[in-house]
Amino acid sequence: MEHTDDYTTEELIQSRKAKKFNLWLGMIGMFMMFAALSSGFIVYTASGVDKGIKTILPDTFIYSTIIIVASSLTLHLAYRATKLEQLGKQKLFLLLTIVLGIVFFVLQTDAWSVLADRRIYFVNNNASQSFIYVFTGMHLAHIIAGLIVLVRCLWGAMKPIPFPDNQFRMNLATIFWHFLGLLWIYIYVFLLLNQ
Repeated sequence: MEHTDDYTTEELIQSRKAKKFNLWLGMIGMFMMFAALSSGFIVYTASGVDKGIKTILPDTFIYSTIIIVASSLTLHLAYRATKLEQLGKQKLFLLLTIVLGIVFFVLQTDAWSVLADRRIYFVNNNASQSFIYVFTGMHLAHIIAGLIVLVRCLWGAMKPIPFPDNQFRMNLATIFWHFLGLLWIYIYVFLLLNQ
């Protein structure tokens, strides 16, 4: 059997399967956490405690939605370049994705500033408004994790690491980043429909 970095080919395949399984397990856990938050929000607002109090979401959320969709597109192009072994394009599109991810982060924190300017704070008498911070804050924590993964991919493309490792790393990063994009769209639509 062929040895790669002290792993047999079979061990390497098993290791990659385990990593991909762990990624899917983590994403299912994240989805369940946001589903639980959504349920809590619906139960709370159905109680009528904050009835008649509407919160207009910042327009910044629309811009950040456009940005995260664009970042999914650039990451898709980076992954496609990876499969074609076009390192230059992979690095360019990865860098664009990272920049768009940072812009998304900045827009989200700007949305918090807009909310604060409207006197909507995390701690207030209207818990339904606090949920906006909870949803967006939890998502931003995952965006930070996603950015770390993307920077690691870019670093691997700069070295460069062996093609199979590069492709596998990009595959996991792409799955995770697309998941974060879909998760944001869910959060935005959910908040839009329930405010």
